Amino acid sequence: MQTIPIALAAPDMVLAREVRRADNPLGPPICGKGTELSESLIERLKNLGVKSLTVEGCPVEMEGMKGLDELLADLDRRFCKVADVPLMQKLKELHRLQIVRNSGGCP
Repeated sequence: MQTIPIALAAPDMVLAREVRRADNPLGPPICGKGTELSESLIERLKNLGVKSLTVEGCPVEMEGMKGLDELLADLDRRFCKVADVPLMQKLKELHRLQIVRNSGGCP
């Protein structure tokens, strides 16, 4: 899954998360997870003030975006000084699982 600015949204992309209004994030969703985007839906979302969307896959190559391998290497670097601390290794593993889950197939 990938979070993208709405300006980069395109028809046929599929929402990976619900979309809610920026002025009422706890309110009911505007669009549900799994909704396929169309030109008219993208325009309506823009008119409602939506700034970004989380879509399935990794459809947009964005400058500065790190790949999964790079994110995992960063994680290893951050935890290298506490490699002998079991509790910190459990924390590292939880972070690793979250990074992999959030990558949603992005390289």
